Amino acid sequence: MAAKMPVVFCWHMHQPEYRDPRDGVFQQPWTYLHAIKDYADMAAHLERWPKARAVINFVPILLEQLQDYVDQIESFAKSDDATALRDPLLVSLVHPEQIEGAERLRVTRALRRANRERLIEKFPSFKRLEETAAAILETEHAVDYLSDGLLADLSTWYHLAWSGETVRQSDALLGSLLECKGGFSFDQRRSLLLRIGEVIKGLFDRYRRLTETGQVELSMTPYAHPIMPLLLDLRAGTESEPSAPQPQAEVYPEGETRIRWHIEHGQDVFRRFFGMAPNGCWPSEGAISDATVRLLDEYGFSWAASGQEVLRNSLNHSRQDLRCQHRVFSRENQSLRLFFRDDGLSDRIGFNYQNWHADDAVEDLCNHLVSIAESCEHLGVDAPMVSIILDGENAWEYYPDNGFWLLDGLYKTLSDHPRLEMTTFSSHLEGEPAAVPLHSLVAGSWVYGNLATWIGEPAKNRAWDLLVEARKAYLAAADEDSWSQRIRSRNSQQLAVCEGSDWFWWFGEDNPADAIRDFDRLFRLQLTRLYELIERPVPAALAEPLCEPVEDNADVAAGGVMRRGRSEA
Repeated sequence: MAAKMPVVFCWHMHQPEYRDPRDGVFQQPWTYLHAIKDYADMAAHLERWPKARAVINFVPILLEQLQDYVDQIESFAKSDDATALRDPLLVSLVHPEQIEGAERLRVTRALRRANRERLIEKFPSFKRLEETAAAILETEHAVDYLSDGLLADLSTWYHLAWSGETVRQSDALLGSLLECKGGFSFDQRRSLLLRIGEVIKGLFDRYRRLTETGQVELSMTPYAHPIMPLLLDLRAGTESEPSAPQPQAEVYPEGETRIRWHIEHGQDVFRRFFGMAPNGCWPSEGAISDATVRLLDEYGFSWAASGQEVLRNSLNHSRQDLRCQHRVFSRENQSLRLFFRDDGLSDRIGFNYQNWHADDAVEDLCNHLVSIAESCEHLGVDAPMVSIILDGENAWEYYPDNGFWLLDGLYKTLSDHPRLEMTTFSSHLEGEPAAVPLHSLVAGSWVYGNLATWIGEPAKNRAWDLLVEARKAYLAAADEDSWSQRIRSRNSQQLAVCEGSDWFWWFGEDNPADAIRDFDRLFRLQLTRLYELIERPVPAALAEPLCEPVEDNADVAAGGVMRRGRSEA
């Protein structure tokens, strides 16, 4: 019988910095909501199927925000004082009377932001409350009609809906709350808040234990999720798209210094939370270049991964003919090994299977994997393997029951499949598979194999010019001022937040208007705070939006939070 073909699932867990840099108030709730829904569910699926294996990639700045939520909720538990909470949605759960005026309108709108079919309509009481809130928001004096009781019940149902399927199935408190139709007491709502804190806090130990059993390999992304090829070479995007418009700035000043900071600080944070150093790195957005992989190799990572279109562009550039692309790759004189995701199979999970019956989806995916194994075997290829890499958070909101049946069926089927074997990147490398030399490497990401999601459009380019200008001001201030170590660390941290990839992702007309406005405001807020910290004048341009949203652009696939790895055109 032929050897089983290794299959690696790599789930990337990432949220950007959502805290207001002046007071630490969270501007968006997605960090803790994905924690109680997706991070908790993913751990539970792996715990349920001990033979399942996966790589779980955490961004360090996400880990810090998760700990922040734990600290907030534990502080609240000691006093019931809402000032301990720095997320308005959590305040609305336990002390809705403290949400007033325009903030009450904003919070009510936020409590309606959930997938209608999968999260709102699943719970009739939530659906009725959401529709009531929507009707009130249309009235002239809406805030006068949004009572404390309405806000409290709406917030309770919102948090119940956003809880993971495995959490709802196993937790007695949530089970009792789900049986209620409304009128939740303070004690009930307080208990729900404390349970949210317990779920988040427990994630660190759960994933550590899964690592100790060998089921999970934990990997990291550089600290604040920067697009490394662009910080190293602002023109790196032209390697795949030579004619794309570029920012006025030609370089990001001392970009390598900044990438080293993101790597080193990210490693420190990762070790602090998990007590170990990561072997592998999923570069932010799978964005790599020659300069990027040289640095990752220098820092001792054993593997990094990117998208299949990057591999194809690289093979085409050097006219390198390869019969099977499902392999391990390497660059000359580097011990770092490179993996490239199967875009088609990864996209099927991210987009296609959400409307399939789970059994059919599992059968379809396994059939595709077996077909790859047989094809490579027919070609006489040694040690083929398949990498399935995608967002571990956002896809499941579009599935029935948060993707429970797909993941449960997938892990169950692959745990004892006769031709396929789940593994991790590091475990696969322990077998010392021969690596295919990659003669050239064209800079790109997992999205279409290029960097166009982050640079090359007018608003994205303006954002880069503003960031470059801020970086120059930072360097000038650092030269002129005698910063203490504490001040230098604080300022470097703020600069890192500004260097994150998410700001650039959301600029452009191909995103929902609300999301564009949110991230536009946050980017300018973070840059403004950087200027304040380095005591330099804030440019007037930061008072004006960078991008004019298209108001009727609400039906973007997956709400704009995900992309396909290859164009459907």
